[in-house]
Amino acid sequence: MTLHDRSRYGRYTGGPDPLAPPVDLSEALDAVAEDVMAGYSPRHALQEFLRRGGRNRDGLDDLARQVQQRRRDLVGRHRLDGTLDDVRKLLDTAVLEERKQLARDAMMDNTDRALREMQLQNLPASTAAAVSELASYDWQSRTARDAYEQIKDLLGREVLDQRFAGMKQALENATDQDREAVGAMLRDLNGLLAKHRRGEDTDADFQDFMARHGQYFPENPRSVEELVDALAKRAAAAQRLLQSMSPEQRDELMRLSAEAFGSGELMAQLDELDGNLQALRPGEDWSGSERFDGQDGLGLGDGTGVLQDLAELDELSEQLSQSYNGSRLDDLDLDALARQLGPDAAVSARTLAEIERAMQDGGYLRRGADGDLRLSPQAMRRLGKSLLHDTARQLSGRQGQRDTRLAGAAGEQTGSSRAWEFGDAEPWDVTRTMTNAIRRTMADGGNPARGLRLAPEDIEVAETEARTQAAVVLLVDVSFSMAAEGRWVPMKRTALALHHLVSTRFRGDRLELITFGRYAQSMDIGSLTALPALREQGTNLHHGLLLAGRFFRRHPSMQHVLLVVTDGEPTAHLLPDGDSWFNWPPDAETIRVTVAELDRLGRSGTQATFFRLGDDPGLQRFIQRLARRVDGRVVAPDVGGLGAAVVGEYLRAHVRSTYSDADWF
Repeated sequence: MTLHDRSRYGRYTGGPDPLAPPVDLSEALDAVAEDVMAGYSPRHALQEFLRRGGRNRDGLDDLARQVQQRRRDLVGRHRLDGTLDDVRKLLDTAVLEERKQLARDAMMDNTDRALREMQLQNLPASTAAAVSELASYDWQSRTARDAYEQIKDLLGREVLDQRFAGMKQALENATDQDREAVGAMLRDLNGLLAKHRRGEDTDADFQDFMARHGQYFPENPRSVEELVDALAKRAAAAQRLLQSMSPEQRDELMRLSAEAFGSGELMAQLDELDGNLQALRPGEDWSGSERFDGQDGLGLGDGTGVLQDLAELDELSEQLSQSYNGSRLDDLDLDALARQLGPDAAVSARTLAEIERAMQDGGYLRRGADGDLRLSPQAMRRLGKSLLHDTARQLSGRQGQRDTRLAGAAGEQTGSSRAWEFGDAEPWDVTRTMTNAIRRTMADGGNPARGLRLAPEDIEVAETEARTQAAVVLLVDVSFSMAAEGRWVPMKRTALALHHLVSTRFRGDRLELITFGRYAQSMDIGSLTALPALREQGTNLHHGLLLAGRFFRRHPSMQHVLLVVTDGEPTAHLLPDGDSWFNWPPDAETIRVTVAELDRLGRSGTQATFFRLGDDPGLQRFIQRLARRVDGRVVAPDVGGLGAAVVGEYLRAHVRSTYSDADWF
């Protein structure tokens, strides 16, 4: 047996391509996280991203607009009297050719000629009535007789095409034997459906039917249920087509249908088929209608196909809306989308479904104790890494942000190395770095002997044991003004970047995230990221400093670093009974207890940096006075540079904890 005999190749049709590259989640995760930080739930944020789509990818809203445009095009392009027009044209041809023959036939009896001409002259205005009246007419013209017979043939093929797509073309120029075969198929089909309604059919019955008549069913159904589904959808569309016509058009077609193939048996079989299908699929839309306003006439079969398209478009519209309970993009009928909008639309929808599946099933979203979806630790790490890279790019454009002596200052080497990442304070492992560069150059087709160019991914650093560890508190203002002035999301992005830096590059440090509004509280990074904007007033820096002091006391041997982000003066402080006292303008007692707590931290050796947001002169003067009391620093970044400013100050504080002041300056 040859390989050709044993193997067969073709397009993969078993679902998502197993060899396709994994979907890129970075854009989706960034967009979802951005909305989560703005106060939306992860579920809502994911839905919004799927609706908007990506930079080079249509979203659900784009696909929904295309579906609606396709629907408008169909109803605006067509009208439903195409079969009536075709029958009228054939009838006019038959009558005209017959009149010509009557005028040419000199041997015909004049009385007979006059009677025939009178009958042709006085045909009813109704096309159906005229066709019926001429059913027994003795045609003298062969051309006229052929045109009239074509009417019966056309009507037969059209009414069959309504129920079986493609039958109009398949039975063109059909013989009596072909039509008898169709009649036999209808009889057997109704027999099979009747048994199925009674629950008496077997799989052998279906297989036997398909063996004899399978050529009439290009859908290739694999069971009687699939067969019923396909037939019922088209039969229901045929009923909606009739309901969409005017009463006059509908009456004409119903009367003409009796002339199909010149036999009433066909219509009797089709009526029985409709009855079986309606009983088996009562949930189909058997009574709806559409309004068509176009100029292109549709025959019964083509019109039924258009009604099927409209029903399919309506189903796609509902699927794309994702508005029903338990909706997921896996519900999307990608084959239908490809049929209606083309393969590119199906690819976009499949990619969106893969993103949703990867986000929900791949560990980026998880359910909390309250049942709501939340960003998982895995998602937080990935997002923090991305934000830290953004911060690194900002810092790389600044002069003097990192002293070159930072390299090698972290401590004793362990003998291991790892890939360099932003924030690393360890020295390069030159041997491994050069080896990586050589391997990459050769893989790219280059010649290392002709020179090497280092890339960031080549660099490896020697792992070291930190000599000095830091206890770091990031105090962030969460008063309502932060959200109102557009500082809410940048504040959270800053916290994420710093958290990722400490947890990955400075694992010996300890980081505490403390929010302060009317009250202060310690938060983990997940809770801070999901924190909605609060409308309560109050900037309780006093309470935040109390919590910072408690954290520092738990780590007495570490260097204490305090980073405060705020856009307003303290307007609240904590009372002895635990309540919060609020007053605007700031109360003297609020200022006093806040300054006293800051002084206490300063006396313990805490390095403090204040990040002032906004240009309020009063805040500027107040922050400067606070910084001077503890020999701290004031940084006034714009909102977009907040993350780089905080991370830069953290690194600066870390360096100062390693070197003496003389070494630093």
